[in-house]
Amino acid sequence: MIGYFPEGIDIYFDNVGGEMLEAAVANMNIFGRVAVCGVISEYTDAGKRAALDMLDVVYKRITIRGFLAGDLINLFGEFISSAVNYLRSGKMNVIEDISKGVETVPSAFVGLFRGDIVGKKIVQIADE
Repeated sequence: MIGYFPEGIDIYFDNVGGEMLEAAVANMNIFGRVAVCGVISEYTDAGKRAALDMLDVVYKRITIRGFLAGDLINLFGEFISSAVNYLRSGKMNVIEDISKGVETVPSAFVGLFRGDIVGKKIVQIADE
């Protein structure tokens, strides 16, 4: 993960948990913030839990906050408007992990549960 974020991470949205969350915390900048909305890596393996380096959390003063999407449904319209503006202006970038071909669907799906993916997972079925 360090190759993707050579200057560290200020804000991380997590819905995977496990090793992905551990890697993000290890690469967080001082006063980094983590929003946790799910732990898909634990849905099928209750024994697979994130083991955060709590020294990183303390020394870097990282804030970790869990939430449910329904808690913020009243902000959805405002979020869409802001997110679209940030994407168009380049203030926010999308990271995509693209697999090509229908034959990659099984491994892409399994990768969701292992935390193998950085960014949004897409399986491209047809050429553009």
